[in-house]
Amino acid sequence: MKAITIPSFGDADALQLADVAEPVLRPHDLLVRNHAAGVNRADINQRQGAYGRASFGDSDVMGLEIAGEVVAVGDQAHGFKAGDRVMGIVGGGGYAELARIDHRMAMPIPDGLSWIEAAAIPEVFETAHEALFHLAGLRAGERVLIHAAASGVGSAAVQLAAASGAEVFVTASGSKLAPLRELGANVLIDYREQDFLTAVKAATDDRGVDVIVDFVGAPYFERNIHALANGGRLIQVGILGGGAGANLPLERILYGHLKIIGTVMKSRTQAEKHAMTRRFREHWLPRFTAAGLKPVIDSVFPLGQAADAHRRMESNQSIGKIVLAVEPPRA
Repeated sequence: MKAITIPSFGDADALQLADVAEPVLRPHDLLVRNHAAGVNRADINQRQGAYGRASFGDSDVMGLEIAGEVVAVGDQAHGFKAGDRVMGIVGGGGYAELARIDHRMAMPIPDGLSWIEAAAIPEVFETAHEALFHLAGLRAGERVLIHAAASGVGSAAVQLAAASGAEVFVTASGSKLAPLRELGANVLIDYREQDFLTAVKAATDDRGVDVIVDFVGAPYFERNIHALANGGRLIQVGILGGGAGANLPLERILYGHLKIIGTVMKSRTQAEKHAMTRRFREHWLPRFTAAGLKPVIDSVFPLGQAADAHRRMESNQSIGKIVLAVEPPRA
């Protein structure tokens, strides 16, 4: 089968389309003929050698997010059959014509969604649900600040927070703010022109927000703490701006009764990942319809142009998800 390989770590040109062996079906697996694969920031890290090896998980082929048609079912896999349309998160192997997925990580694709849309859902929406609701306990009427809100996870978090009845604050560059308003954001902050702490304080009469979801890390950390209301919760989902040198305002954390929680899906156990998928599926999957929740698609590239897809992500110009079409997109 055709798949994207990494003969050596490096820039986007390190990605190569090659013939590789088909994945071997295990007892709990579904074998899926891939139609689309989501591109994630973790793929960039893997390609650059951040994890120290080309393989992270189940496959030497990169790619964590798939959408396709079941072609075979392991003897201990339940709830799916050949011909079913499925999407889900895999431990590698997504950038390929065939992929295997643990049936406990798979979800049926809602009616009316294309392969491309389906491939843009699992990683970002599961991460957003986990951060906002399972970890932060966001409730209707609370205020939430979502940094890097035009990213895949950010745009998913904006939709879920708005759908839950929260007041949504976002940071992004100015050109990306208008689409975020359409997704449900209430307070728009251009991080290049405004200090988000000052903007949050002004919009909340100095009270602050109840929840912050942050992907940036050290450059935002101290201001995040001061932007939280008493009893507030900071969910650290990434450290794109680096993790070193963060100043820790201990008195504010102590007297404000604040919570700081970190989360990374890659380092979770399989049992924890199964539970994350189950929580998301039960709470949100029925709401993905033509008139309901839908992923934001930035761009679609053929599988053989995975390098261009990575370059698009590294440009930081994208809004929403970048997806690889393993074959021509179909409605």
